[in-house]
Amino acid sequence: MPRIVFCILILIVSVAGHLCAGEVATFVDLGFSPDGKYYLFGQYGVTDKTLLPWAELFFVDVDKNNFVPGGKKQYLHTGQIVLGQDGSGALYKLLLANKDLIQKYNIDFLRQSTPLYITPDGEKQEASDPIEFRDFATGRSFKASLTQYVEGAGKNLSSSFFINLEVTDAKGNTKKYLVGTPSLKRPLIASYMIRKAMIAPQDGSLIFIIEMKRVADQGFDIRYMVEAVRIP
Repeated sequence: MPRIVFCILILIVSVAGHLCAGEVATFVDLGFSPDGKYYLFGQYGVTDKTLLPWAELFFVDVDKNNFVPGGKKQYLHTGQIVLGQDGSGALYKLLLANKDLIQKYNIDFLRQSTPLYITPDGEKQEASDPIEFRDFATGRSFKASLTQYVEGAGKNLSSSFFINLEVTDAKGNTKKYLVGTPSLKRPLIASYMIRKAMIAPQDGSLIFIIEMKRVADQGFDIRYMVEAVRIP
């Protein structure tokens, strides 16, 4: 009996903590087209109050650093999650429902990115702190810093950001890039952070995984987006 009570207490604390923190999405790298022109990623999770599994897919035109036409797909399951599940089943259903679009852009699930930088969970880091990393295969080194603008508060909050990127090749030549759309204001997004930087398998395009904190009834929801830049 004590063991059962202990397990129940752990479950209660875990659920309470989840409610305070809001919904936390899981990011999934789903691969590139063979020519590196298109990239697919997804995220999934469970709604905070109703415990419904949900998922989203995003088809990205790497050159344009934007979604392809009709490239944002969503799915919300009508039944509550079963204890022990994580909501990933919603992503699988969404992938099956969009197999024609996956084939159209020739997405190969095995052509995933190679991580060059990962922000450790729980690390205390300001969003504006520059990050530095290296691609040992090409000898390139990278320095990236994120600048964000936030205005308003509560339900009237909106924000934007961009990334200053410096790329230095093996010979010491440096080129600068502005990544993102600073004029695009996103409602209810309180902050941004570079969670990962990944390199494409085909042409060396750089993919930044951006973690966003979205204002929610209970704290903040965690969502993800990407910024893409093709590096010659």
